[in-house]
Amino acid sequence: MLVLGGFASSAVAEETDKRQILKLSEPQREHVLLEMRTLLSGTQSILDALAKDDMAAVAQQAQLLGMTMAHKAEDHLKGALPQEFMKLGMAVHQDFDQIAADAESIKDTKHSLSQLSASMSKCVACHATYQIRTQH
Repeated sequence: MLVLGGFASSAVAEETDKRQILKLSEPQREHVLLEMRTLLSGTQSILDALAKDDMAAVAQQAQLLGMTMAHKAEDHLKGALPQEFMKLGMAVHQDFDQIAADAESIKDTKHSLSQLSASMSKCVACHATYQIRTQH
């Protein structure tokens, strides 16, 4: 079984990465990666709040990840990212606004988990489509 696990791991490592390359400057790359880490950390906080059935905390954290966060994008990113990348990103921020609103009004953990799952599928799609490289 160990050998099989090692084989599967090396087979994945040998695959050619066919994702679209996004060539960004170092400051642009750092900005995008910081935003992604913030989304990941915020998602973990939402999951923690959902596990505790703390819908007020779900709403508060989701609001921080919504369109307010998206509007903080720096001018140096304008035109650097493909339209489809931007659409996926904006949809994720809109999803978090909806998660926040529903957490306050519906207060249903299962509903919020379903919304979060649907939003995370956009993150998975984006990461399956794009890779970031620094321009030299």
